[in-house]
Amino acid sequence: MQRRKARETALQALFQVDVGKIPADAAVMYAIAFNDLSEDTAVFSRSIVEGVTTYQEQIDEAISRWAVDWSLERLANVDRNILRIAFYELLFCPEIPEGVAISEAVEIAKDFGDDDSSRFVNGILGQFSRDRRG
Repeated sequence: MQRRKARETALQALFQVDVGKIPADAAVMYAIAFNDLSEDTAVFSRSIVEGVTTYQEQIDEAISRWAVDWSLERLANVDRNILRIAFYELLFCPEIPEGVAISEAVEIAKDFGDDDSSRFVNGILGQFSRDRRG
C-alpha cells in the first residue's frame, strides 16, 4: 500500500468537498479513479475522507485551538485540509504513530502547499504534540 499516495488522494477529495462543495462520496471516488490507486491504497484513502468528514467538527475545533490567531476561514484551503487529515490521524487513529502523521502532513504540504505551508503545518502540529505530552 502507498500510504502517502492515499493521503494525497484524500487531500484532493477533501479539497473538492471543502472548496467545491462536492459530496464526499463523489469526490473520493473521482480522486481514487484519477490517481488509479490499488484497492488497499483506495481503502485507506477512503477511510481518511470518511474519518475527516465524520469527525470534522472536533477536528476543526482542534485546529482552531492550535492555529493561534488564525480562523479556519483564513487558512489556505490546502493547509486547512492537510491539517484536517493530520488531526484526524492524531486524534482518532492510535495505530498511526504521531511522528508519522506529522511528518506525512509536512511532506504533503511541501508538495501541495505554498512556500510557507510546510513550516506553518509543522508549527501547528508540533505545538499540538508538545502540549499533548505536557
